[in-house]
Amino acid sequence: MNWTIDQLDAFVCAVQQGSFSAAARHLGKAQSRVSNAISNLELDLGFELFDRSARLPVLTPAGEEMYIEAQTVLAQCQRLSARAMTVSSGEESTFTIAIDEAVPITAFESLFALLSERYPLLKLTIINGSQQDIAQWVEAEKADLGVLFHQDVLPESLEFTSIGQFKHALIVSRAHPLAKISIPEIADLTRYRQLVIRDRMGIGKAKPISSNYWHIDSYYLISSMVIRGIGWALVPEHVAKEIWYVDELVELSCEEIPEPLMVEMGVVKRRDKGVGQVMNWMYDELAKIF
Repeated sequence: MNWTIDQLDAFVCAVQQGSFSAAARHLGKAQSRVSNAISNLELDLGFELFDRSARLPVLTPAGEEMYIEAQTVLAQCQRLSARAMTVSSGEESTFTIAIDEAVPITAFESLFALLSERYPLLKLTIINGSQQDIAQWVEAEKADLGVLFHQDVLPESLEFTSIGQFKHALIVSRAHPLAKISIPEIADLTRYRQLVIRDRMGIGKAKPISSNYWHIDSYYLISSMVIRGIGWALVPEHVAKEIWYVDELVELSCEEIPEPLMVEMGVVKRRDKGVGQVMNWMYDELAKIF
């Protein structure tokens, strides 16, 4: 079979417009070209698409089936053309963003809703990790862009852009002995187990205050374990205030803690990677949000 996209276009347009002449006017072509395109399509397919015995052409049963298929083929061709235009214009056709699981997720849900409207053809991949996982994925080119809390030294190959700062909160369960001490001193904290964040590879680790500590790769899991009284922890304030935790946790004063409690959140990308339209848009929107 040697049918063409132009033939399918003429066929579908004739069905939708109700006649060959109306299709010709809609396509801006001579009626003879539309009629010939449809006739040649019928020859290529080996059966008639229209019953021409009436004043206006009517689809045959086979024509009705082919009309559905032709619409699908044309829609796919339109997507292919749009994808090609996207690539040629410098707009990314695929994009992977790696996000620290502890960032304020509600803000990113809004970002992705805007992204879906602005770039409807973009194939987006979102992966989650903790701290150094994000940097490692961007450095290894498994992600185009990373959003993370910046606490450790980043590889030289990465470029960091700050978008905001968040404070850590000291949390314990309501039943924990520390809950009775509103302003705990270091000596109070070191008496009990601390739950400390680390990345999945074990490379990036927060420095523990207590000599009795567990390493865990998720602030949300840490918070859940704090609720069960397993230990105390320092977590980003917005995590401690999540609706499913807030009623079960007690936030204590951090006055006596010498460690820096402000954590910087930012975006990382490879220095040698160009900034396409989608990435540039994300930088602008993240700056607005935070």
